[in-house]
Amino acid sequence: MKRGTLPLLLLSASAGVFLLSCTTPSGYRESADRTAAEIIAAKQEEALGKTEPFTVEKPSDTLRNRLLRGQGLPAAAPASMGTSSLEPVEHWPEQEDEGDRNLPAPLPLEVRGEPLHLTLVEALQVGARNSRDYQSRKEDVFRSALDLDLERDESRNTFAGLLEGFLGTSGQSGSAVSEGGISGEGGVARRLKSGAELTGLIALDLVKLLTQDRSSSLGIFADATVSIPLLRGSGKHIVTEPLTQAERNVLYAMWEFERFKKVFAVQVASDYLLVLLSEQEVENAEQNYRGLITSTRRAQRLAEAGRLPWFQFDQSLQNELRARDRWIRSRQSRDGRLDAFKVVLGLPTDALVELDAGELDDLAKSARRALSLDELEADPKSVPPADAPVVLEEPDLSGSRYLQVNEAETLGTALNHRLDLLVALGRVYDAQRKVVVAADALRAELTLLGTAAVGERRGAGSAELANAEIAFDEGRYAALLTLDLPLERTAERNIYRESYIFLEQAVRDVQGLEDRVKLEVRSRLRSLFESREGIIIQYQAVKIAERRVKSTDLFLQAGRADVRDVLESSEALLQAKNALASALVDYRVSELELERDLGLLEVDEKGLWRESELEEREHGDS
Repeated sequence: MKRGTLPLLLLSASAGVFLLSCTTPSGYRESADRTAAEIIAAKQEEALGKTEPFTVEKPSDTLRNRLLRGQGLPAAAPASMGTSSLEPVEHWPEQEDEGDRNLPAPLPLEVRGEPLHLTLVEALQVGARNSRDYQSRKEDVFRSALDLDLERDESRNTFAGLLEGFLGTSGQSGSAVSEGGISGEGGVARRLKSGAELTGLIALDLVKLLTQDRSSSLGIFADATVSIPLLRGSGKHIVTEPLTQAERNVLYAMWEFERFKKVFAVQVASDYLLVLLSEQEVENAEQNYRGLITSTRRAQRLAEAGRLPWFQFDQSLQNELRARDRWIRSRQSRDGRLDAFKVVLGLPTDALVELDAGELDDLAKSARRALSLDELEADPKSVPPADAPVVLEEPDLSGSRYLQVNEAETLGTALNHRLDLLVALGRVYDAQRKVVVAADALRAELTLLGTAAVGERRGAGSAELANAEIAFDEGRYAALLTLDLPLERTAERNIYRESYIFLEQAVRDVQGLEDRVKLEVRSRLRSLFESREGIIIQYQAVKIAERRVKSTDLFLQAGRADVRDVLESSEALLQAKNALASALVDYRVSELELERDLGLLEVDEKGLWRESELEEREHGDS
C-alpha cells in the first residue's frame, strides 16, 4: 500500500504546563525572563539577605546614544547606537517594537551641544547603566539562573504528545483501496531524586477504509517503564549533584556580582577624583606659569636698570619655559585621564564631558574638620632651640576611626564579610562533593528494569481488525536485573584521583585569597595612615611656601634676594599644592578601598554606595 503521512501538531511541555507551538519567540524570551527573575530574587534573599531590582535589559535610549546624537559624534555603524538600532536580518524572529518591553527608564540627564556635566553620584549611576563590563557581569548572573532552571527541569514531569494523520491508496485503477487514519499519543517521564526513572505512554489509533465496506478499527495501547539504580548512580546526593551545583553556582554569581559592584563603584570614584586631581594640577601649573611670567618680566626690568645680573634674568626665563612645558603636559595628562574615565563609564571618548570640581572642595572641607587643620594654621609651632633634645612626635590617629581599631579586629571583619572569600570556601565544599561523586563511579552498577504494556496499536492495513482493548490480564510484563562489575574503571580511577587534586587546589585558593585579603587590608590601612599624615604635612608646607613666595618677592624688589630664591620658592609652592591635592584624593580613595576590602561597602542596583555606619558618621557633615 502507498502511504502518505502528514504530521499535524506537536505538543511538548514540562512541569505539567503545555506550551503550544504557536507561542511566539518573544513569548519564550519573556517566559525565560520571568523564570530567571524569580530565581534571582530568591537567590538574592538567600545570598545577600535582601532583594533589589535586577534586569539585563538596557534602556533603548542610553546615555551613550544621546551623546552620539546630541553632540553630533561620529559612529562606525548602527551597532554603535545599540542593539535596538540594528537592521533586522532576514527571518528575524521578533518583530514587535522593543518599546513594548518593560525597559528601564533612561537617566534624566539632558544632552545638548555643550559638555555634559557629571557629579560623582551621577557618574556612579552612568557607570551602572552604560559600562560594558558591568552589563557583562549582570548577564553572568542571568545565565547562571537559566542554567539552574534547565537543571531543575531534569527533575520535573516532562510531557510529550504527538498527533498524526495519514491518507493512502493501494491497488490498480478500478480496484484501488483508500484508507485513512489518525493517531494520537501522550507520554510523561519523571526522574526521581533517588535516581529512578519513570516513563509512561498511552496511544489511541483510529483507522478506517474509505472504500469497499468502510470498516474501521480502534487501537489503544499503554505502557510504563521504570529503571532503578541500586548501586552506582543511586542515592539523592549523587543524583542531585548537578542540581546542587547549579543552585550553588547562582549563589556564587550573586556574591561575585555584589563584590564586582563594590569594586566598580570604588574604581569610578577613584578615577573621578583622579581626573579632578589632574584638573587641579593643571590649575596649579597655570598659576605657577603666570607667576613665572611676571617674575621674568620683573627680572628683565631690574636687569635693564642694572640692579640684577643678566644671567639671573636668563635663569628666570628658563624656569618660565619649563613651567610652560609642565602646563602643557599637565593639560594633556588631564585629557588622557578624562578619556580613560569615559571608557570606564561606557561613554564615547570624544564626548564632551566635564566633572564637578566641587568634589575636591568638599574633600578639603571634610579634611579640615576631621584633622583640625585650622588649628595648625592658627597656632603654628615655634622651632625649639638648636641645642634642645630632638623628640619625635608620634602621629595623632584621630580623624579616622579605622586607624584606632585593633588590627586583628579589622582583619577579622574582612574575613567575615568578604564575598569572594565566601565563594572560595564554597568551592572547597564543591570539591569535597566531587570526591564523593567520583568515588561512587568506582562501584558496580546494578540496575532493576521493569516494563508493562497492554493493548494494541493500529496502523495502515489494520482497518479490518477488531477494536483493541485494555486487558491487564493479557498485558506483557517483564523485569530485568543487570549487573556491571567494576572490572574496568581506569577512567573513573583517574577522575577519582584528580578529584583530590582539585580539592587541594581549592584549599590552596582559599589560603591564598585569605592571605591576599589580609595583605590588602593591611596595605589600605598603611595607605590611609600615609595619606592622612600627608594631608597634615602638605597643608603646612603650602602655608610655609606661600609665606616664602611673598617674602622672597619682596626681598628681590628690595635687592636683598636673588632670582634663584624666587624661582625655588615658586617651585616649592607648586609641589606643595600638588602634593596636598594628591594627599586629599589618596585619603578619600583609601577610605573607600578599605571599606571595599573589608566587605562593608554596600552598593545598590543604581551603582550608588552606602558606606558603613562608622564612615557615615565621619563624613556625615561633608
